[in-house]
Amino acid sequence: MDELSLQKVPYFFVIDFLSENVEIYQEHEIEKEGLIIDFQEFSNTKETQELDKKVVWKSFPETLENFQIGFEKVQKNIRLGNSYLVNYTRKTKIETNLTLEEIFYHSNAKYKVFYKDFFVFFSPETFVKIIDGKIFTYPMKGTIDASIENAAEILKNDRKEKAEHYTVVDLLRNDLSMVADDVRVDQFQHIDFIKTQQKDLYAMSSEISGMIKPEYEGKVGSIMQKLLPAGSILGAPKPKTLEIILDAEGYDRGYYTGICGWFDGQNVDSCVMIRFIEKEEDQLYFKSGGGITHMSKLEDEYQEMKNKIYVPIH
Repeated sequence: MDELSLQKVPYFFVIDFLSENVEIYQEHEIEKEGLIIDFQEFSNTKETQELDKKVVWKSFPETLENFQIGFEKVQKNIRLGNSYLVNYTRKTKIETNLTLEEIFYHSNAKYKVFYKDFFVFFSPETFVKIIDGKIFTYPMKGTIDASIENAAEILKNDRKEKAEHYTVVDLLRNDLSMVADDVRVDQFQHIDFIKTQQKDLYAMSSEISGMIKPEYEGKVGSIMQKLLPAGSILGAPKPKTLEIILDAEGYDRGYYTGICGWFDGQNVDSCVMIRFIEKEEDQLYFKSGGGITHMSKLEDEYQEMKNKIYVPIH
């Protein structure tokens, strides 16, 4: 990645959760590798037909008791002081009459990728942007059902959501400081509206920026290596929290919560691969979760994990 970015050669990159698989595609390779991408700065989508069928969408979440096993491992570690925020995720079987490609084409999101008939995601979350030597990140933490009265206000003032948001902002400010100078929080607790077929949500995000340090200039690979895994889908502190996640979740995240991005020869736009559907043999799975703190309640977290199993198709 460094080599190509120093030569200013455009490419698309995909990095899995544990940074074990790093894939790089130059522009002419994207299509023939079975990748369809729809980013703000880059898209190789084709004209597509209207969806002429009624969407069938069923999810089969695990039981609360099952969810509780990992949840309690997480809570125990938080009580012991090993972590103060853990992003706990689950894998849910789903059934739909849509193909992964149809989900890609008909869902609305800031970032969408269809990958080799293996997975599709429609992510609202930017990881980092690099624009003219400046690096930006937009941690997103905290969601609420938009149909609740005064939902946005409630979200902003909810103690647990607020604590989670502060933690992630702090974590990402520290992360950016490894590759950038003059790091600052430009916007704090900004509320976004997300429309989905199942329900409308509000999500809370912030903006942090800094100037890339001279030794990292043009080295997109080195920057990513320093910043991964993404703090917003891991927790804090990072090394110990990663151990907790691997123990508590008991399944392989794979590409889910990894990152991917487009380098255009000068600037980078990248996202966290969340809102993620994966195909295993003939079965589809939706991976989703949320941040756990010492204030988290089991039933609320279980509900949040289920709330996120949606497709943004209207």
